[in-house]
This record gives sequence, C-alpha cells and structure tokens, in this order.
Amino acid sequence: MDDTPLNPNTSSSPLPLPPEAAASGRAAPGSRLRQPWLRRALVLVPLLLLALIGLAWWSAQSELRDLRRDTAQRLQAGDSINSETKGIVRSAQESLKELQAKVNVLESKQLEAQSQQLALDQLYQELARNRDEWALAEIEQVLSTASQQLQLAGNVRGALIALQNADTRLSRADKPQFITIRRALARDMEKLKALPAVDMTGLALRLDSVIAQIDSMPLLSDEKPALPASKPRNARRADDKSARPGWLGTLEEAWNSWSSEMWNEVRQLIRVRNVETSDALLLSPTQAYYARENLKLRLLNARLALLTRNESAFRSDLIAAQDVIARYFDGGARQTQTTQALLKQVQASNLSIEMPTLNESLGAVRNFKVKP
Repeated sequence: MDDTPLNPNTSSSPLPLPPEAAASGRAAPGSRLRQPWLRRALVLVPLLLLALIGLAWWSAQSELRDLRRDTAQRLQAGDSINSETKGIVRSAQESLKELQAKVNVLESKQLEAQSQQLALDQLYQELARNRDEWALAEIEQVLSTASQQLQLAGNVRGALIALQNADTRLSRADKPQFITIRRALARDMEKLKALPAVDMTGLALRLDSVIAQIDSMPLLSDEKPALPASKPRNARRADDKSARPGWLGTLEEAWNSWSSEMWNEVRQLIRVRNVETSDALLLSPTQAYYARENLKLRLLNARLALLTRNESAFRSDLIAAQDVIARYFDGGARQTQTTQALLKQVQASNLSIEMPTLNESLGAVRNFKVKP
C-alpha cells in the first residue's frame, strides 16, 4: 500500500470507486478528501493500541520483576528471621530446660528446707521447754535455799533478793503461763516487806565495838594505887623561900618533902574496897589474858546468835558476858561503864519476830512443773 500523498498536479489514474459510489453513479464532493486520513487513522489506531499494550506489558513486567525481587528479598529476610527465630526458640527451649531443672532443684531444696524448718521448730520447742524447766528448777532451788535461810537465820533481805531475782527472770521470759508464779512471788514479797525492821547490822556493829574495847578495859587485878597530886618541887621551893629565907627555909622544905612522901606510902599500904569475889583480885597475867579471851568468845557467840536470830542463845551469852565484866573488870572505869551501857542497849532489842515462809511461791513453781 502506497501512503504517498496525492498531488493534484500530477496525473494519475483515477482510483476505483467503491461499490456504493459506483452504484450511486456519483461520488460525494468531500469523500475524496476524507479517505486518506481515514486510512491513516485506521492504521495508527492499531499501532497506538499495540504501543499501549506493549507499554502496559513492559510496565507489568517491570512491576512483576520488582515484585519478584521484593518477594525474593522478603523471602530471604523471612528465611533469616525464621532461622534466627529457630535459634531463639532453640535457646529458649534450652533455657526453659535449664530453668525447669533449676526449679526442680529449688523445689527439692524448698522441701528440704521445710523439713529442716519443721525439725528446727520441734528442736526449738524442746529447747524452750527444757530451758523453761531449767529456769524453774533453778528458781525452785534458789527459793528453797532462801526459805531455809529465812527460817534458820531470819535473812529477810536475802529472801527478798531471791524473790525479786526470780520475778525478774520470769518477766524476761514474757510468757503468760508464768503469771500464776509471779503472783505468788509478789504476795510473798509483800509479806516480807511488811515485817518489822530489825537493825541487825547496827546491833552487830555495837557488839564489834564492845569486843574491840575489851583489851583496854581495866581488870580489878590490874588496878594500881593512884598517886596524889602534888606541887612541883621547884614551885614548893619558891614558895618556901619566899616564906622562910635562908637555911631555915631549906630545912623546912626538906622536912615537908620527906614527911609527905612517907605519909603517901603509909596511905597506900592499906586500902579497903568491896569486892564480891576474891578471885578477881588474885588473877595472874595468864588468867587475866584468858578472862579477856573468854569474854570475847561470849560476845562473838552472841553476835553469831544475833545473825542467826537465835534469841535464847543471844540473851544467855549477853547475860554471861555482863556477869564476867561485873566480876573481873573494874566497874568504876569509864570504859567498863560504856561497855555495860552498849550491852544493855543490844540486850533490849527484840528479835522474837515470826518469819513467814515461802511455801506459796515454792508450791506455785512445783505445781507448774507437774503440769504436762
């Protein structure tokens, strides 16, 4: 097909008319002009369609390649992620197994710790029970000793200290089951505090003072005649010289001195005293020593009886000591009189106080120990 444009100037054979024009016998005036463009349009339209189809196919292929490439990349990334996920899952499974093993070990240790805790609780309860029993046994022993000392020696202070120590020890335990024992201890302490006070220490100190004075107390056998007070020789000589000058004064002074000395000697030869026992004046130094020591022993026995609250022995020893002092010692001496006064003060003290017992506290402790 020749697509060259028609030149009106050039001669060419007329184109064959279409059948419709031949049938009509006459062609339209503008048909000749529209036919070449129509032909071209009919040729260009398929080409354009083919070009569009090719362009669409190329674009689709390009997109398909991009999609394949993206899909391949995504698949590759998914494979790597999948492999990483598998590794993580594998490590997680291994960690889970390790944790499970550790949990099993912890559970076994927990069971073991619980069993040990139960054993320790039982052991602690046994130890606490034994400790309470030991404490009650010690308290019972202390109270028993304090009760014996209270009845035998009247040691009120020692019994109070024992009761207070027992109450303090029970208060540290802080257990309600000890309330009954503490009430009994409180009642016994009130009984002891209500007793009249006896100054045992003061009485003992007075007896010690008397014992210390025995060695310096004069015996009847130790008494010596007292010399009369006389003026000094120089003073008498001065007075005589002032009265009688010369040799007459000297002679008179010598006579007066000799006569006064002789008279004093004569006065000391005979002395009358009223002594109940003659043996007191005939004591030898050895007998005097034993007399003093026997008096000390009497007073020491009285002191011991005082501390043990043995009133009968205390008073009998004091009476015997006073008899010894009155028989062998000089009653006119100041030390002897002071000693007798101290002994009378000690003897006037009242020791006959009925001591209470600690049976209530001991009974409470023993009843608690008997309980299961």
